[in-house]
Amino acid sequence: MGRLEGKSVIITGAGSGIGRAASLLFTREGAKLIAVDRSEAVKETAKLVSDAGGIVEAVMADAGSEADVKAFIDKAVSKYGKLDAIWANAGVSGGLVPIPEQTVEHWQEVLRINLIGPFLAIKHSMPHMIRQKSGSIVCTASVAGLKAGASGHPYGASKAGVISLVQTTAYSLSGTGVRINAVCPGLIETGMTKPIFDNAKQRGTEGKIGQLNPLKRAGQPHELAAMGLFLASDDASYVNGQAIPVDGGLTASMPYTGKPV
Repeated sequence: MGRLEGKSVIITGAGSGIGRAASLLFTREGAKLIAVDRSEAVKETAKLVSDAGGIVEAVMADAGSEADVKAFIDKAVSKYGKLDAIWANAGVSGGLVPIPEQTVEHWQEVLRINLIGPFLAIKHSMPHMIRQKSGSIVCTASVAGLKAGASGHPYGASKAGVISLVQTTAYSLSGTGVRINAVCPGLIETGMTKPIFDNAKQRGTEGKIGQLNPLKRAGQPHELAAMGLFLASDDASYVNGQAIPVDGGLTASMPYTGKPV
């Protein structure tokens, strides 16, 4: 039996990257999935899952809209009879713009998707999980929420907010049997980071990608999906309120360019 056999799971941002990799992995491990994305790419994810024998329904929705979030959580409960885990993974990058050129509207949109989105996932999944006295909530944060220098300002601030939200929510869930944790990706090759990889290839510097971490490479979506699977499963039954980097060791120390000691 798989680690999520018979469990009802929602993954947002499932149209590509980490969300698609997680959708494929979770369903291989027995999950019954609601795959959510605001892009039609979520339908392709669902097809890949179905072709592999998985149970899935694709839902096009905005993870930063309260009405949409409530609707797809209610759908999971109605379709599968319960909600065992939700991974609030949807996010936007925010770009790299000097502070004097940033707008309030841009900040509001990044925060709406990256921070309010996870809040809404927590808000509307909690009651179902508390009633059944079990459940796991996973949120995608970032190493940019742990240390400076890994992103633009609104993105880093939004992901720091996700980490704080996870930690404070863990205490709000005290005694309920419901756990919440965050994964903090480092440099992962996804659609969001594609410009970094494309620019490096154009300059012929792709060999430098990921060189600041001890593993000396970028990560792949399936490596994040594996951490999310662990946190969503009963294997992580005593892991709660944590923000776990999956970054090749980048945040283990201050990056440096000298020789290893």
